[in-house]
Amino acid sequence: MSGYTEEHAKSGLKTRLPKLEYFPNQFKNYEITIVIPEFTSLCPKTGLPDFGTITIRYMPDKFCCELKSLKMYITEYRNLGIFYENAVNRILNDFVEACKPVWAEVRGEFNPRGGIRSIVEAKYPKPRTKKVT
Repeated sequence: MSGYTEEHAKSGLKTRLPKLEYFPNQFKNYEITIVIPEFTSLCPKTGLPDFGTITIRYMPDKFCCELKSLKMYITEYRNLGIFYENAVNRILNDFVEACKPVWAEVRGEFNPRGGIRSIVEAKYPKPRTKKVT
């Protein structure tokens, strides 16, 4: 693991963040896309900043996400040590818990670091995996 610990791996997953708020949805069968082009977090090992774009796509059911609360929630990542993969999955989990959409996708497109660019996607409901026989 080259110096990465279990503590690094779990960093940021249990940190208390502002609650996402929602409001009653008035329509059916439409999609919402929210683009956050200035997402920032910290590498849990080095403390160096990570930058990227987070895109949230979802189909609301009974609720829509209130954007000011989303902005406050996302801003808290600025000083949070968390890996890309954990950030994207945590955003999805918190979003689904708050808004209970029909479906949702969170995509993180992170700026190059050391010549490598990462894209992380998480989906709800989780895609079914094929059974390998």
